[in-house]
Amino acid sequence: MAIHYEEFGMLHENAEEVGLLFDHAYPPLVRRTSVSAPSGYFVSALLWESVEEAPAEFVFLHGGAQNAHTWDTVALALGRPLVAIDLPGHGHSDWRAGKEYAPQSVIDDIAHAVRTLAPEAHTLVGMSLGGLTAVAALAAYPDLADRIAVIDVTPGVNRDKAAEITAFITGPETFDSFDAILERTVAFNPTRSEQSLRRGVLHNAREREDGTWEWRYDLFTPERTGDLDGRFTDLWDAFGAINQPMLFLQGSRSPVVDADDIAELRRRKPDVEVVVVDDAGHSIQGDQPAVLAELLAQFSAA
Repeated sequence: MAIHYEEFGMLHENAEEVGLLFDHAYPPLVRRTSVSAPSGYFVSALLWESVEEAPAEFVFLHGGAQNAHTWDTVALALGRPLVAIDLPGHGHSDWRAGKEYAPQSVIDDIAHAVRTLAPEAHTLVGMSLGGLTAVAALAAYPDLADRIAVIDVTPGVNRDKAAEITAFITGPETFDSFDAILERTVAFNPTRSEQSLRRGVLHNAREREDGTWEWRYDLFTPERTGDLDGRFTDLWDAFGAINQPMLFLQGSRSPVVDADDIAELRRRKPDVEVVVVDDAGHSIQGDQPAVLAELLAQFSAA
């Protein structure tokens, strides 16, 4: 049976799950666009616009094996013009022939996308792989934003801390049906509602011509994740190079960031503001989107 997918047709579900009003007659102004980046590849993004046609105030970068739609509920709760970018190799952005998506390898393309789509943005937000990418980009291009929010990641991430995440993203390449790919997703995310996970899979997977399903990102094979230990340690220097205000958000139930990471973060960036978000795992935007939106609004207004 064919699965109907309308990219912006499920936003009312996002709103209802966190108690936001949703006017079906006047839905949010959001559209997809793309830019040709310096690498020659295209970078895709979602533009959340306002009635006043104000420029984007925030730029969001998602985590590995995610896409720009991971921020949908946060965007609805925030209610501000913003841009959510699909990282290279994810969502609707081009896959790279060399399969290299480390932060240092993509920051030129990300910086170009930010300058093209959100030249007046004041706050850069990144989670997991997107958080490391945001830090690397802002360290290399200080004019990209006035402040940065990093969600649940430091260069101290390794295979042990991210074991559950890598176990999920290094799974099968294809699935016999949509139900099969959803079933695996539910099994690895027991605290999330099936409705929200179904929505996430529809955004992050696609049906092949033979009826099987595959993820909408360049697969994280065991070979690509096997060198996670020590791969990002050089990025500690990037954290220390950032002069702009930094908000660091840690999920209270996440194993990805530990006390040693926070200590090193404070050593590198003494003025960092660290907030632990209760009842949240690694993907704070999925577990506590309304809380995250409020924290980002306060941070940007400070």
